[in-house]
Amino acid sequence: MVTQPVPFVGKAGPKDDDGSRKGGDDANFETGTVTKTRPKTKRPNLYRVLLLNDDYTPMEFVVLVLQDVFNKSREDAMRIMLHVHQKGVGECGVYPYEVAETKVTRVMDTARKNQHPLQCVMEKQ
Repeated sequence: MVTQPVPFVGKAGPKDDDGSRKGGDDANFETGTVTKTRPKTKRPNLYRVLLLNDDYTPMEFVVLVLQDVFNKSREDAMRIMLHVHQKGVGECGVYPYEVAETKVTRVMDTARKNQHPLQCVMEKQ
């Protein structure tokens, strides 16, 4: 929690019998600080979105998915696709949970619609 001082100015001092302050309106002012607490927001956890290699999905399809779902340039998509092909797995990006989940779902749906076994997963960074 973060506390921030908030200035407070108010009248203080003795009162007359009728409830008014002694000495007029300008006399006996008291100043102090009131603190207000605000909850500190936490950064969301980030997740890596990974493509897994298989022996059946065409490389060109993987490049198109990387361009469409992850907004990669043709060159970046080719580099990631080759990395996946050679190493077995490759990182497409790092996102908050909901965004990563959506991207994984889009990749899997696109692969299924095109009858490819391409797998996409996410893992906490």
